[in-house]
Amino acid sequence: MTPPQETAARIPKRKCARRRSEQRPARLALLLAIMLLAPLGPNERAWAAAQGSPQPTVPFQLKPVIEDKAPLEKFADPALQRALEGTLVELERTQDVADKRLGIALVEITNPARPRFAAVNPNEMMYAASLPKIAVLFAAFAQIQSGRLPASPAILNRLNRMIRFSSNTDASWMMERVGKPFIAELLQSPQYRLYDPARGGGLWAGKNYGSGGVWRRDPMENLSHAATPLQVARFFYMLDRGTLIDPAASAAMLKILDNPGIHHKFVAGMREAGDSARIHRKSGSWVHWHADSALIRNRGRSFILVALSEHPDGDQWLRTLATAIDALVQETEVTGEEIRWVARSSADLTSTRRR
Repeated sequence: MTPPQETAARIPKRKCARRRSEQRPARLALLLAIMLLAPLGPNERAWAAAQGSPQPTVPFQLKPVIEDKAPLEKFADPALQRALEGTLVELERTQDVADKRLGIALVEITNPARPRFAAVNPNEMMYAASLPKIAVLFAAFAQIQSGRLPASPAILNRLNRMIRFSSNTDASWMMERVGKPFIAELLQSPQYRLYDPARGGGLWAGKNYGSGGVWRRDPMENLSHAATPLQVARFFYMLDRGTLIDPAASAAMLKILDNPGIHHKFVAGMREAGDSARIHRKSGSWVHWHADSALIRNRGRSFILVALSEHPDGDQWLRTLATAIDALVQETEVTGEEIRWVARSSADLTSTRRR
């Protein structure tokens, strides 16, 4: 079945065994004052109103840089890779990986000085439904920083609904407001490279959510809303490091991604592992395309997990995957300096839950 939002050009069908080549190619400080996203009190409403309309500014421009903000491939860890592949054997998902119906990226970041990366089909582009709304979130914060978008309660509430409850109405409104060409330029910019043909593509949001609003499909696979496991993992890694725009913007976006309002896939899987996890998350589903992505902190360990699937049972796949990956990460041995990071993460998580 072709998703309704794909009517202008169909999604390329993937047969059981895909033969796709791997070779194809200042307003932020004001914003943080209201980033709790709870119902605004009288004082907060008065403050927001006092900000007025955004002042004319120089259009947002990215400065090219050489350094990769999220060089996950450099963090490839053979032991973690073996553990991931062993988990997929236990879950009986190896054939789905071979058929490229499942792609996964895992980044263990308990010790930020020693991130570890493992993946299967990391550069495989898939239709990702609502998951690329994180690209719209990113673009909105870039325009808030430049002054082109106000840090108003109305804007923040739209972003909150778009992410936590996956509102298509708010996502489409925001895409029209910030502009789809701006979103595409930001994703492809040298500073972030979240859509990079050299890495198989990546995040793409070229169409409104719902009917109409088609601007441009991704250049590599002709998909309207797409992602690769690697690029979504890079997005969350930059958020965790505070390098997606800047530390204040990264913290604000993480706040919106916190406490998801839809409890399926990774969220359901982590609940099966206990109720102690803190999850910053965005998922997506349409027909037999199922995607999920999250920064998870649980029992002193922190990790990024991204999975994209194309199968009617994909929702259940991702649920069981989250439980299994959490167990894998919890069983990873830590020594020396890393023991202190685990203890510190546990204390931070406990403190956060008490507030």
